[in-house]
Amino acid sequence: MRPVDFSRTLKACAAASLIAAGAALHAQAPASAPAGSGTKPAAAQTPEAPSQGGVIRRTFDMITTDVIVRDNTGQFIADLKKDDFDVFEDGVKQDVVSFVLTHGGRVYNASAPPVAPQMEGIILPASKPTSDAAGRIWLIFVDDLHLDFNNTGRIKDLFKKISKELVHEGDLFGIVSSGPSSLSIDLTYDRKRLDEAIDKISGAGLKPSEILDTPLGAEGPSEVRYRAHVAFDTAYGIMKNLESVHNRRKAFVYVSNGYDFNPFSETRKQNAQALNQQMTGGNRSSGDSGDTNNAANDTNPFMQQGNEFSFADLASEINELTREANRANATIYTIDPRGLVGGPDLDQKVDMMDYQNYVTTSQNSLRVIAEQTGGFATVN
Repeated sequence: MRPVDFSRTLKACAAASLIAAGAALHAQAPASAPAGSGTKPAAAQTPEAPSQGGVIRRTFDMITTDVIVRDNTGQFIADLKKDDFDVFEDGVKQDVVSFVLTHGGRVYNASAPPVAPQMEGIILPASKPTSDAAGRIWLIFVDDLHLDFNNTGRIKDLFKKISKELVHEGDLFGIVSSGPSSLSIDLTYDRKRLDEAIDKISGAGLKPSEILDTPLGAEGPSEVRYRAHVAFDTAYGIMKNLESVHNRRKAFVYVSNGYDFNPFSETRKQNAQALNQQMTGGNRSSGDSGDTNNAANDTNPFMQQGNEFSFADLASEINELTREANRANATIYTIDPRGLVGGPDLDQKVDMMDYQNYVTTSQNSLRVIAEQTGGFATVN
């Protein structure tokens, strides 16, 4: 390893210090007698001994530098220790006080102080350092109000991958759910808590048939709006708590199927028209075709009130969530556990185009949440 030399950096400071010291010595030197005079120079006075209560002050400069070490193939070498580096100043070897490794987005302090010895006769569990050695905090949000129950097995497999590939030993993580899974695990290092939470995860999202049977309010399906508000409010509260954590990288894993405030609007309209035909006497003769068309189009206007603003309302609530995430310096990574979405199940009487529009809107909501905070969405 090539030694690091700070001689050029400190040369000007050292020269200035020497000049100042020389000037001080010159000022303190006794004046010599003029040549040829008969007077004798005064005897040099012996310096007085310093008093016992004197204060000795010493100063030193702490210099930091970044070093990127690569091998012959250009690969970064991440297993170097503090003893592998030699730092010299004007040819004099200096002590390396602190050595910090940054690798893969995480920061490790390899020169942490040793653990204090434990007292004899007391057995304590292994404790983690209060100042986390890893540089990232994982917040996992399980939006089980918008996860399909049929995909519970796939969702658990997804979280097993998250536990194995994302959350490493020493990482600080927490898990919160929005629905009946009842997950509320504060920030911890214990990996067993994550495994216990995976066993409790269960999807509780609404099926398309349940959404179609949901009573309509002034703003569309009221149950759909309520569930979305609960999810956004839970995520917003987590972001508020993250604001108190400073100088740390915070990753927010958001697992959900996405949101649509006006799902299956065309299917609901067709169902309303069919119900209206049944209430008006069913099929009529060909001579009354004009009245039949008018009856088919004569839907209840109050059932459609407010639906035209569904996209604007969804965008407004997503904007509030992402704004709070940016204030908390948290990056959101959204995941749709459905994978590549095809068509609806055979037992769900939903128009194919209407279902595709619902899937597109819900996935776009996940994309916006991630992109507005610097993350990315994993959909399809």
